[in-house]
Amino acid sequence: MPGPKADDIARRNWLRDLKVGGAALGFGLLMFGAAYAMVPLYDMFCRLTGFGGTTMVAERPADRVVDQVIDVRFDANVAPGLSWRFQADTPRQTVRAGETHTMVYKVTNHSDQPATGMASYNVAPLGTGRFFNKLQCFCFTEQTLGPHETREFSVVYFVDPAIADDPEGRTVNTITLSYTFFRQTPAARPVAGAPANVRAN
Repeated sequence: MPGPKADDIARRNWLRDLKVGGAALGFGLLMFGAAYAMVPLYDMFCRLTGFGGTTMVAERPADRVVDQVIDVRFDANVAPGLSWRFQADTPRQTVRAGETHTMVYKVTNHSDQPATGMASYNVAPLGTGRFFNKLQCFCFTEQTLGPHETREFSVVYFVDPAIADDPEGRTVNTITLSYTFFRQTPAARPVAGAPANVRAN
């Protein structure tokens, strides 16, 4: 039979293994939590800095208009798997920094079935995202169109007049706003009315 010394060694080994296992489990949970939080934290970082072409969200129009003129171009795309036609009313607008403007997009479902899509966006050059402010947008919201239905979505925006005070920003004369609609599989829910900024045809 093992003596007291052997029992003591076995107990210490068991406690050591328990600590190692607990530390490994804790580390795994920490990594899982960090991975889960990475997307919202990255999204928050992009929204605060304009990193990666992410635009800003403004609550009110700019408080001044400056003389810097910028050609804003509008790029509309549909990802594979969504039988929609998506286009802006006009391919570009010439604006002064600080002016509020609206661009209307038309979306048509060319399929014989209802389909749901969601638009994501970015701007180029990437560094201009922190100057491009949206007051109203249809992005990151599920939009469901019936068979052959056409709707109009609008984005209200302005270019921050602070762009004229930035050493790199003051040389910018073109900004491209690019949207892409991706197919979504919506969860079952009651049918809701269209948002106020959407006009169904």
